[in-house]
Amino acid sequence: MNAATFGALAEGHRLQMVELLIRQPLTVGEIATRLQIRQPQASKHLRVLSETGLVEVEAVANRRIYTLRAEPFRELDDWLRSYRQLWEGRFDRLDEYLQRLQQEDRDAASPEASPPACPQNGSGQS
Repeated sequence: MNAATFGALAEGHRLQMVELLIRQPLTVGEIATRLQIRQPQASKHLRVLSETGLVEVEAVANRRIYTLRAEPFRELDDWLRSYRQLWEGRFDRLDEYLQRLQQEDRDAASPEASPPACPQNGSGQS
């Protein structure tokens, strides 16, 4: 996993740009308008995303259209998969433990688990 990818995505505007580009390709101007930032600021962030390989740009006449590249996100997903497996295993063990505790509580509350009651005579004396 490329650490530069995390660095690029760690900045709030760049992460928002990626979220916008998930839906559709956009121009610099469209991105700037939607994020309510100036176009030079948007261009600077898009340059970082481009340099890290997260987006690609296509020149159409005088417009630059940005799209996401799938490969870096696949690499990120592959990297995260090992952590997902780790946590899923831990959650499975936690679930088994909680089920054992619930079963123990049910066993303790069942009538068979209670000691037999001592018979009392009606006079209240033992």
